[in-house]
Amino acid sequence: MHDLVIHSGQIITAGGLEQADVAIDGEAIAAVGHRLEGRQRLDAAGCYVIPGGVDEHVHMQLPLAGRVSTDTFATGSIAAACGGTTTFIDFVTPNPAEPLLDALAARQAEADGHVAVDYALHMTIPSWHGAAAERLADVPAAFAAGCTTFKMYQAYDGMMLDDAALYRALCAVAAAGGSVVLHSETGPVLDLLRAEALAAGRTAPIEHERTRPARLEATAIARAAELAHLAACPLLIFHVGNAAAIDAITSARARGIDIWGESCPQYLLLTAEAHLGGPDGARFICAPPLRSQADQDAVWRALATGALEVVSTDHCPWTLAEKAQANFTQIPGGVPSIEARLALLHHAGVHEGRISLQRWIALCCTNPARRMGLARKGEIAPGFDADIVLFDPARAKTLSRRPGHETLHEAADWTPYEGMELKGWPRHVLLRGRQIVRDEAWVGSVADGRFVARGSA
Repeated sequence: MHDLVIHSGQIITAGGLEQADVAIDGEAIAAVGHRLEGRQRLDAAGCYVIPGGVDEHVHMQLPLAGRVSTDTFATGSIAAACGGTTTFIDFVTPNPAEPLLDALAARQAEADGHVAVDYALHMTIPSWHGAAAERLADVPAAFAAGCTTFKMYQAYDGMMLDDAALYRALCAVAAAGGSVVLHSETGPVLDLLRAEALAAGRTAPIEHERTRPARLEATAIARAAELAHLAACPLLIFHVGNAAAIDAITSARARGIDIWGESCPQYLLLTAEAHLGGPDGARFICAPPLRSQADQDAVWRALATGALEVVSTDHCPWTLAEKAQANFTQIPGGVPSIEARLALLHHAGVHEGRISLQRWIALCCTNPARRMGLARKGEIAPGFDADIVLFDPARAKTLSRRPGHETLHEAADWTPYEGMELKGWPRHVLLRGRQIVRDEAWVGSVADGRFVARGSA
């Protein structure tokens, strides 16, 4: 007799949909089969029974230029839970003289006891660490502590690594057994283009896209890929949103380089001309920027074919007031998406015929878990954590943060997807066997989540 049996639902398998029961004992899945018996039963009739979503790229309470991103660990993780995401990965950013393990402990102290779902952390290697061999000596200890992926930048003053520093850091991570996640843009040239735009009086939000050419993103990826290959370090390119970047990744992979890429909902549903070019353009600034409809189509094809392997959010919300700055260079970058990601991909991907059910689960659950070393996440199988979503594909949901019409729990006072009508939404969500969302209402605690120490991918 099992603790809990989820019955009458449909599990998405490699061969399609299978009607089966899922049995849970304690915090883990115990069995998948038929006519399983449990002391408690949860009816999944009309629902897909899928793994909890894994969002490998979020920024909760991120300090940036005197501001802090709008979602705290508590508000952001509640939104994640309500949208069917049961694990996310945030970031540690050490100060110049701070050992990596001290920075990790400080970031965990911010999160622990304030997280409604499980979380892990990437360790950032900023310019002041990547340029100094003595700081890179901390990398094996960070890996041993469960931070097995390391974030690096090819852009942003104070964060950017030049090619030599990037190569040294890639070598240090590879030697420790880790992998690198990379923000890939040609930073110094972008800084010049932005300064030229301001000098010419071009300050509108659309200039954000025009001063960050897609081909400079692609050439940065090509350089990083060769450096990663030389260092024998696996490489993930974050937030890919254009055809040139996709081509750079697929070309490098064809040359035998261990490189892969993720995209985000904003690049699948928004475009530069329609959003950055409109009257509310400031709110849609993110980096890399939104691109053209042709680029959006290329990203969907890449997700369907496997050229891109993951959809995360790069969730980094700001209020409308914080977004309302004098020129495009002063607007904090980032948009909210953590709650709607799973449903957005189901509606715009599966429901509209762009990807299969199996590909949806791979992109949002299984691939990020496997690539990020989350050994017990991302699958409906015995021995895995009982992170389970009962997803109702027939549920109609209109996304909104308008006062009096709020259907999302994110803290920002807007959503990029305002008024969008979706087909499909999570009905119930379990975290390690404990129900945290019931009939679309959060019933959990911000003490439910745990830090997950990861292994190699």
